[in-house]
Amino acid sequence: MFRRPVLLIAVILVALVVAGLLAVGAFPPAVSPQPVERVVPNDRFQTR
Repeated sequence: MFRRPVLLIAVILVALVVAGLLAVGAFPPAVSPQPVERVVPNDRFQTR
């Protein structure tokens, strides 16, 4: 089929990368919800 085996290996690697990107795009990983942390005002350095 191909005269150069390096070209065949390169085409197979590119096809695997494209298939992996399509799989991640079709089935994205689940994101775990995290609580939002509120910033507490610092009253120590305010003038009295």
